[in-house]
Amino acid sequence: MTNLDDTTTAKLDEFVLARLAEDEERVRAGELPLIDEAERRGRLRIMYTDDGDGLLLAGGPVEAMEDRHPVPFAEKAEFLRREIRDAHDDASVKLIASVYEAHPDWRDEWRP
Repeated sequence: MTNLDDTTTAKLDEFVLARLAEDEERVRAGELPLIDEAERRGRLRIMYTDDGDGLLLAGGPVEAMEDRHPVPFAEKAEFLRREIRDAHDDASVKLIASVYEAHPDWRDEWRP
């Protein structure tokens, strides 16, 4: 028997991975990806760790703009995919999904 939580998690992961792919298409078309737009608006922040060896995802603006070293979109997308596939921290994936809440496939149950 399939666990409903597993199904919900899989659908959430699938939704976010598909939206990241759409963001990659936006980048190729010379448009701003929605993840970057969300960062500009202060909804979330993807930043380098203090030692510079990895990336962190945090809700809201965490750094002063003058201290910020922007992460290229390709690095962000790779990091987010790895986080979703390898770890699936529900709160983090819901935070990422919230960037795409205007998409018709969005579900209110994914709200962070």
